[in-house]
Amino acid sequence: MAIVVKLDDLLHAKRMTLTDLSERIGITLANLSILKTGKAKAMRFSTLEAICTELDCQPGDLLAFEAES
Repeated sequence: MAIVVKLDDLLHAKRMTLTDLSERIGITLANLSILKTGKAKAMRFSTLEAICTELDCQPGDLLAFEAES
């Protein structure tokens, strides 16, 4: 997929674990893990908003477009 989720980088920068984020935003660890590993096919705007609010970031900090070769 050409859209890359950079959740791991943001979590590392904030010194936060996926479990911490899950507890803070009320999204299951399993769903965040799917998102983090790039296996998600979609994301709700409410999820994006919750992640950006908690990590104090912009959607562009979390998502990137990498053209497939």
